Amino acid sequence: MFLTSGVKILPLIILSVICYVFSFFIIQYRVEHFIYKRIQKIYDNVTILDSTTLSPSQVTTDMATLTREVEKFAENKKLEIETLKVREAYRKEFLGNVSHELKTPLFTVQGYILTLLDGAIKDKSVRKKYLNRASKGVERLIYIVRDLDMITKLETGDLHLHEEDFDIVELIQNSFELLEMKAAKKNITLTFDVQYEEPIWVKADMERIQQVITNLIVNSIKYGKKGGTTEISVENLIKNKVIVRVTDNGEGIEKENIPRLFERFYRVDKSGSRKEGGSGLGLSIVKHIIEAHGEKIYVESVFGVGSEFSFTLEKSQKPAEVNTKPEAAEA
Repeated sequence: MFLTSGVKILPLIILSVICYVFSFFIIQYRVEHFIYKRIQKIYDNVTILDSTTLSPSQVTTDMATLTREVEKFAENKKLEIETLKVREAYRKEFLGNVSHELKTPLFTVQGYILTLLDGAIKDKSVRKKYLNRASKGVERLIYIVRDLDMITKLETGDLHLHEEDFDIVELIQNSFELLEMKAAKKNITLTFDVQYEEPIWVKADMERIQQVITNLIVNSIKYGKKGGTTEISVENLIKNKVIVRVTDNGEGIEKENIPRLFERFYRVDKSGSRKEGGSGLGLSIVKHIIEAHGEKIYVESVFGVGSEFSFTLEKSQKPAEVNTKPEAAEA
């Protein structure tokens, strides 16, 4: 009797298990499908999340995938916002600096011209003096615009470098001679660290490297102390590189100013006097020229002691000498 009852109950138990399993998978599928649709909608609403990376097989009820993606999205957005804030601050500062640098010579030129138009032009001595001063203001404007144009070309790659082999020692000596009078006004000595008896050949754009060295020397004179020294050395760095160092014993640079030295129009001196002149773009141009060569520029400074700017260049072999005695060659 019990055996007969067991036989009758067994099909019911099997049927119940089958119904339970079937119901479980149906409910599980419906729940996952429901969650998938909701998550996909979130992905579509938040455009940075790519819904194509989401597949139904990845969806779980704990929504771990969504959590990770949303956290990643939030972090990226935070970094993006911070970057935009930094750029906006830099843009405002840059525009303010450009405005300041341009309006000073513009107002100077305008003032002298208006004075002449108001009647001063009749006085020959005043006329000549004011026209000379107005001319200097125009030259400063041209200087600033030219430097801005050069930086733009360097940044966009429109300024092509003409690389050649040349003697860097001779180039530095030429820069010393060009700036000798400027240095003499502050009694600053321009010198090498040692006497270089042999040429040191490098491969670069000679005209641009001349500008780099000139700008660095001018900068050292501008911020150097009276009776000081600007010293240049050329040293072997690695097998195919030399490093050129421009060292002065001037006022030095405070540590917090060093990271911004190569920004356009950035000046350590916040007085705004601009008494030393210049476009405020010299160091920025130096950085762009050196980087256009695929080289590095470095700066070290101790406030109150002095500064050292250095940059690397590729070494080259001495160019082949031209045979000036063809008869001997033929013999």
